[in-house]
Amino acid sequence: MRKSEGAVIHMSKNDLIYYVGQENIEQKALPVYDDLVLAFLNDLSKELRNDSEARRYPDIMTFAFWCRKANLVRLKEQYTDTIGRIGKGIVFHIAPSNVPVNFAFSLAFGLLAGNGNVVRVSEKQFEQVSIICRNLNNLLQKSEYKVLQKQNQVVSYPHDSQWNDHYSQICDMRVIWGGDRTIQELRKSPLKCRATEITFADRYSFAVFDENQISRLEDAELRNLAEQFYNDTYLMDQNACSSPHWIFWKSEKGGSGGRNRFWQALGDLVKQKYDLAEKKVMDKYTMLCEMAASHPDWKLSRQTDNVLYVVSVRDISKDLEQIRGKFGLFYETEWTGWQALSRVLSDRTQTCVTYGIDRQALLQEMIRSGRPGIDRIIPVGKAMDIGVYWDGYDIIGTLSRKIMIEE
Repeated sequence: MRKSEGAVIHMSKNDLIYYVGQENIEQKALPVYDDLVLAFLNDLSKELRNDSEARRYPDIMTFAFWCRKANLVRLKEQYTDTIGRIGKGIVFHIAPSNVPVNFAFSLAFGLLAGNGNVVRVSEKQFEQVSIICRNLNNLLQKSEYKVLQKQNQVVSYPHDSQWNDHYSQICDMRVIWGGDRTIQELRKSPLKCRATEITFADRYSFAVFDENQISRLEDAELRNLAEQFYNDTYLMDQNACSSPHWIFWKSEKGGSGGRNRFWQALGDLVKQKYDLAEKKVMDKYTMLCEMAASHPDWKLSRQTDNVLYVVSVRDISKDLEQIRGKFGLFYETEWTGWQALSRVLSDRTQTCVTYGIDRQALLQEMIRSGRPGIDRIIPVGKAMDIGVYWDGYDIIGTLSRKIMIEE
C-alpha cells in the first residue's frame, strides 16, 4: 500500500492502482435514484464544499454543487420512468484524460442509475482526482455506505493493459469518454453477450450570437457576457467537446458594432484572468500559421496581445468541423441561416451556444432539416454544464433496465 497525492491506493503486480474501492467488486442492482445513493452524493457534496483544498478548484465546486440533494431530488422528480427501473449491474467507465472531474460525474451517473461501477481514470496526475477520491474513501468508510464501498472502484492502469479485457468481460455496460482512437482501442476488448456500450466520441461545437442584441448591452452586461463565454472556452483551453470554436454572427442594420464590443470585452477579461503559458503561445501560433497556409483567403481580424486571435471567414466550407481553435483562437463568419450551416455539419456536432437567439425556433429549423448533429442548444455560459442528458443520450435510462409487468 502507498499514498499518492492524498489518496489511498494499492499497487498490484499488474500496475493496477485502486484509488477507491477494493479488489473484489460485488454486483447488486439498485433502483434508479435510490435514496441511499441520493444521501451518499449529497454527503459527498457537503464534504467537498467544506474541503479547503477542494475549494481551490472551480470544477470540483461545480461537481459538488451539482450533486447536492436539492438538485438530485429535482432530477428524480423530472424523471418519470422510475417504476420498475433498476441498474444493469456493473458499469465500466473509461474517463477522459483532459477533463479531470469528468470521472466523478460518470461515477455519479452510474450510481444514480442503480449500478456498481468501475471507473478507470487517466495515469496523468490531477489534484482534483486525488481530492475527490480522498473524500469518497472517507465517506465509504461509514457504516451506512459499506454496501456502496463493495460495489464501486476508481482505478488506474496503463493503456496497453490486460485490465481492459478483464473489466470489459465482467461489466454489464461500458461507458467510454474519449477520442475516436480511445474508443477503437477499447472495442478490441470484447463485452459479454448481453452487455451494451455507450460512447462519447470526438465532438464539435459552435456559437450563434445576435450582434444587434450585443450592441445594445450596457457595459456591465457586456462584461457578464464575456465572463460567460470565457467559462465556456478558456477554462478548458477550448479542449472540451462543448467549447465553441466558431461564432456565427446574426447581423442586421445598426448592429455592426456588437461583435467589436464583444471581442474587446473578452480580450480585456482574458488579459486579467488567463494563464497563457509559453507552450500555449507556440501551439496557438503554429495553428494560426497552418491555417494561413491552407486558407490564404481567411484573415486575422483581431488580436489582443497573445491571448485572443480572431480569424474572419467569408464562406464556410465542408471541413468546418476540422477547423478548431485552442488557447483563445476563434473563427467568425456571418450567420446566413440554418439551411446553409446544416449542409456542412455532421453527427459529430454536439453543442450550439447561443446569445440573443430564439432557441425554440432554431430547434424547429433543425428538426425540419432532418440532418444529423447538434444534441444541445444552450445559452452562453452553460457549455460546461454536464447533466443526465448528454450527447443525445438519456444516460439514466441507458445505464438501467426496465422490469415490465403486464396485466
